[in-house]
Amino acid sequence: MKIIVTDEVAQEGLAILQRDPRVQMDIKLGLKKEELYSIIGDYDVIITRSGTTVDKPLLDAATNLKLVARAGVGVDNVDVDYASAKGVIVVNAPFGNTNSAAEHAMALLLSFCRNVTKANGSLKGGAWKRAPFTGYELKGRTAGVIGLGKVGGRVATRLKAFECEVLACDPYIAEKRAHDLGVKLVTLDEIIKNCDIITVHTPLTSETHNMIGKKELAAMKDGVIIINAARGGIINEEAMLEALDSGRVAGAAFDVWSQEPPDSEVLKKLIGHEKMVVTPHLGANTFEAQVNVAVDVAKEILRYMDEQPIENAINIPKFDASLMGQMRPYLNLVNVLADFIIQLVDTNLNKITFTYTGGLAQYDCTPITVCGLASLLNRRVEQEVNMVNAQLVADNMGIVVEEVKSTHSDDFSNMITVTIEGSGEKRLISGTVFEGVPRIVKLRDYQMDFRPEEHMLLLAYGDRPGIIGKIGTILGKHEINIAAMNLGRREKKGEAMVILSLDSAVPTEVVEEVREATEANFVKPLYLVTAK
Repeated sequence: MKIIVTDEVAQEGLAILQRDPRVQMDIKLGLKKEELYSIIGDYDVIITRSGTTVDKPLLDAATNLKLVARAGVGVDNVDVDYASAKGVIVVNAPFGNTNSAAEHAMALLLSFCRNVTKANGSLKGGAWKRAPFTGYELKGRTAGVIGLGKVGGRVATRLKAFECEVLACDPYIAEKRAHDLGVKLVTLDEIIKNCDIITVHTPLTSETHNMIGKKELAAMKDGVIIINAARGGIINEEAMLEALDSGRVAGAAFDVWSQEPPDSEVLKKLIGHEKMVVTPHLGANTFEAQVNVAVDVAKEILRYMDEQPIENAINIPKFDASLMGQMRPYLNLVNVLADFIIQLVDTNLNKITFTYTGGLAQYDCTPITVCGLASLLNRRVEQEVNMVNAQLVADNMGIVVEEVKSTHSDDFSNMITVTIEGSGEKRLISGTVFEGVPRIVKLRDYQMDFRPEEHMLLLAYGDRPGIIGKIGTILGKHEINIAAMNLGRREKKGEAMVILSLDSAVPTEVVEEVREATEANFVKPLYLVTAK
């Protein structure tokens, strides 16, 4: 695995990767675009912070790229949609700098309220002045937190410690979280109209871009204090400048900007405004946070190399981390089922259905579905299909993908069924996990029970005496050892299905010999990559 590091990343994280003999790492900082484009095609992984723009030209040049690892929270510098179309996984480190960002938001607020930056400059300039720097206390003020995620939640807790009344707005969290934090959940309009202090902690999305603009600022209380340590562009900076000039806003403290480094006249005026406390995107700039995010992305890369579920991928469906351990066997199971059944289908794929029964159906099974879909499609298309681009590839092929759930199951506590429908053809396979190992328990309408192996042979034939003996004789003659056999049938002397686990592959000519000897109406040798 070849990895290029293009921005400053803490050595503690890089060391985790450098200790792995599978990794070849090159640290190349400060490359010009053309230099990076000329070499990026040699690498499987790029580790960046905010200094490298991973855009369409870079992704087009990165012909072998499989993973973009952003050592931080924001992925504003990564074209995630285009990476997804290319099948490139984008991971970040959303929790490594949580505490750092929360503390910085509080530092900005306190610096403004107590005139720390102005008083510092005055005293260092030789003056001893106190009256011009009279400040504000936080106690008794109403503070509004927009976005009650990991960072916003910590800021809310700290504001309460300063004896603020805290209101919070976040349409994506449960009321219980607000209750646990001891804050009141309200609408954005209520925050805007009622708060003395407003601090934003949301990602920058189409929904949050310019979320606070001229209209919202005009509706705020006179003398409001505004903090942005989240993302530039959430607060409209031109409107912010006008509100400061008018005196409606007492002051603001920003760590982030819509353009970094700031270059426009509006940003230069805003940064230079006497009522602003400003820092150059330092929210994650603590020694602890830089180590945390570097370690987090390094562990994600190792998970990818070990073919383990990735916990912090931006463009892959993911389980709650607390469920990851119990879900891993089912990710393995769906890979095996998909690998098995796709080899039984000779027509075009029209519809693929993933059915979950039993306790498993209580959870979000989307990651299992996408994982299984990728395994199916990898057998059918030339491009590499993974959990990033599987649904996109299926859509482009006109394949309908459906997910069905039922908590009721007569036979097994958990079961996954994959059904494929093509032109006049339908295939079905069901499996479960027993002691952590995949078991196939149903093929079409035959009840089975066998462990999938690397080499297998499947036959369907008219049930009559001597058939199993003929199969064994032919395989033995060609020195193909049978490790296990599982037989299914509906009725005596009706159609029977047998699945053989073998120690080696069955050559084409031997398959034909078995077909002729058994008069089988279906014979298929199977090679399961997932069962190795």
